[in-house]
Amino acid sequence: MKNLSHIVRALRLPFITASILPFTFGSLIVGRVFYSRRFLTGLIAVIATHLAANLMNDYADSKSGVDSIDPEFYGLFGGSKLIQRGVFSERFYLMLSLFFASVAVAAVVFLSITMGRIDPVIYYSIIIAMSYAYSIGPLSFSYRMAGEIAIFILFGPVLVMGGYFIQSGIFPDLRAFALSLPFGFMIAALLFANEVPDFSDDLSVGKHNLVKLVSPERAYLLYIAIVAAGYISILFCVNAGYMPVFALATFLFIPLPMAAASIIKRHFRNKKMLLNSSRLTIAMNIFLNLTLIGSAFI
Repeated sequence: MKNLSHIVRALRLPFITASILPFTFGSLIVGRVFYSRRFLTGLIAVIATHLAANLMNDYADSKSGVDSIDPEFYGLFGGSKLIQRGVFSERFYLMLSLFFASVAVAAVVFLSITMGRIDPVIYYSIIIAMSYAYSIGPLSFSYRMAGEIAIFILFGPVLVMGGYFIQSGIFPDLRAFALSLPFGFMIAALLFANEVPDFSDDLSVGKHNLVKLVSPERAYLLYIAIVAAGYISILFCVNAGYMPVFALATFLFIPLPMAAASIIKRHFRNKKMLLNSSRLTIAMNIFLNLTLIGSAFI
């Protein structure tokens, strides 16, 4: 059981809802048709890619030394600390990441055969490259103040439009893109909230993010702006007829990010207090995503 708990921790398994829910939403918004085999195959690719990226991120942060600065395990940010504690090696993370990437590639190839077109393989080659480029390589988005943009794209447009494409065969689609925006902004808000407690550690090894742009003291303002952009995109989609009025129920969850912003404002140097802002942002994401999925049935 101990080894299993370590594997779950290394994979950051609870976080896969961040990819499952947007993909499910994208798969449902076609409305007139639902191909369950395509959905399940795509879901395997989505989950495997997410796990591969999680593992590669820990591998990269171990290589850079950022995860060794603070030895404490926080759960929601700062890495799994399993490499630093000698539970698993960097090579273990690398090989397991490549294994899940291989599973994802196999699923995409099968999906391509099922759909009778090569597009899925072409699109996925870009997605997996971008997923890895978030952490490693010459791009290293998360180290070059572009991590938030990459996550916005991967967990917003890529997942929602990907689910839509698998069901409809249509890409690109303006409606699907517009519908993906709330998901992208809200997950970017979560990433940003998680970056605040790690700011000084990240900065010491040359890892730059948007917290540096505004400073930890003013990070709450950018957090509010990102969340506001998510809600504005929901208003736009409802006004454009892309979402039913029921989607406005997501505004009931505004107190969650407002409470998170207050914590970020008052405790931007206190990692343990900032766990609460991350938890509140996770709750907002889950409730909002489930509400939007529910709206897809109306």
